[in-house]
Amino acid sequence: MSQHAPLIIDISGTALNADDRRRLAHPLVGGIILFARNWQDRSQLVSLCAEVKRLRTDLLICVDHEGGRVQRFKTGGFTHLPPMRALGELWVKDQLGATNAATACGLVLASELRACGVDFSFTPVLDLDHGGSGVIGDRAFGRDPRVVTLLAKSLMHGLRLGGMASCGKHFPGHGFVKADSHTEIPVDQRSLKAILADDAAPYGWLSTSLDSLMPAHVIYPKVDARPAGFSEKWLGEILRGRLRFQGAVFSDDLSMAGARMIDGRQVSYTEAAVTALNAGCDLVLLCNQSLDGGQAVDELIAGMTEAQVKGQWQPDEVGESRRLALLPHTPAPDWDELMVNAAYMHALDLLP
Repeated sequence: MSQHAPLIIDISGTALNADDRRRLAHPLVGGIILFARNWQDRSQLVSLCAEVKRLRTDLLICVDHEGGRVQRFKTGGFTHLPPMRALGELWVKDQLGATNAATACGLVLASELRACGVDFSFTPVLDLDHGGSGVIGDRAFGRDPRVVTLLAKSLMHGLRLGGMASCGKHFPGHGFVKADSHTEIPVDQRSLKAILADDAAPYGWLSTSLDSLMPAHVIYPKVDARPAGFSEKWLGEILRGRLRFQGAVFSDDLSMAGARMIDGRQVSYTEAAVTALNAGCDLVLLCNQSLDGGQAVDELIAGMTEAQVKGQWQPDEVGESRRLALLPHTPAPDWDELMVNAAYMHALDLLP
């Protein structure tokens, strides 16, 4: 049976307990996502990441660490990174200076996380700032897809210099709708032609350089009745077919309200995960379900195991190779050495 570890799960505390160890050792689990509650101080984060890697070196340690209001670790020497809008504002004054500042942001972000043992951050945001989305807002570089693409590419260059892969989100675009998919299902009524010419354009322009992406929990009824992350049309026909994207595809968090409404009905985490994988996702995230003992996490692992035995989803060697490609391929820097590293110090000076 082919190996494929598509599940990314969380833990409740600042160290692994017996349940966490059991879950992370399961062959269907491919990674862990950290939150602010998993942070106490830098030495604790280093210990936690080392403990995860002692369990399994192939586990991908992820975090949402974009800058601005989405930055999980903010103390202990971590640089407060600007929201991406600050780079878009700098672009208006100095275009090439803004691209250099974006690269500096990526380098600082990746270097600091990797010095603590974190492998991967879900960044950059490629959504366009249409002005109406509270959940996106200043997380976006700007309104113009060309500017967003160039700034994101520069940030991705910085991530790569820091030894970290990139993740564009939220395909094909979350910025046009006002609703927040954490609490409801946004609906974007535009045509496929309009979306591809505007919000989805960065994904085509970055198709050779973006390592992974995350689809939006948004329904685009003129294209498909299902949210993009559960849609074979969006992920197979458009993303893989038309845009020829080669990287890994993560589902967005399956615990979000927008995540489990498929074909007009609320489905279980297992059905949502199976649907996402069959639609073209390589990895599925289930966040914040470990807090009450983790029953939902155990149910998902058991449900996915049963679904695999029943042939409801097939392990995918290509999907697994895409997951493994997101792991860092260079040694992590030592924090104290990083603090006096010339390239890092120069990057700090360039932040807006």
